[in-house]
Amino acid sequence: MRRSHKRHLAVALLLVAAFWLGGQTPARVGHARQLATHDQPGLYSVAYFVDGDTIAVNMNGHEEKVRLVGVDTPETHKPNTPVQCYGPQAAAFTKSFIGTRHVRLVSDSLSTDRDRYDRLLRYVYLPDGTSLNEKLIQAGYGFYYPYFPFTKSQQFGADEQAAMAAHKGLWASCHPTPTDSGGFVSNPQN
Repeated sequence: MRRSHKRHLAVALLLVAAFWLGGQTPARVGHARQLATHDQPGLYSVAYFVDGDTIAVNMNGHEEKVRLVGVDTPETHKPNTPVQCYGPQAAAFTKSFIGTRHVRLVSDSLSTDRDRYDRLLRYVYLPDGTSLNEKLIQAGYGFYYPYFPFTKSQQFGADEQAAMAAHKGLWASCHPTPTDSGGFVSNPQN
């Protein structure tokens, strides 16, 4: 049985046990859901937000920086680089999208485990399965990042094309210019 199916089964069993042992009060059901969500392996609390495409999580007793696989947001904190067009909005989107919820980190079989700055490379999901990586691109807060192989490359490329065509986010507010490697740089719109 796949790990995600086991988790869903465990949550369902926990909810059934809450009904059976303690009655069907909404408070008990909510408490059982909260326990099930926070006890799921692979869910981590966010320690802080670095920018739109990088967060830090509390993992096994220490903080670990996580760089989102396949997406690049305009810079806000890169040394010797000015704040780029739509960078603050992308950082604010990531922070509000996650809020105080825990996140699930998923590696990619085609990607390396860490980048050159020793950050974990991961897909970031909310407990309901929503992908932050994909939402950033779909809503125009970030670019598809084609510089290394990853399994969702075609989907992220299509998401970028759709956001670009719909003039979403930075595609309406900035003047992104292509780079030699196939990505974009976010410049102010003149």
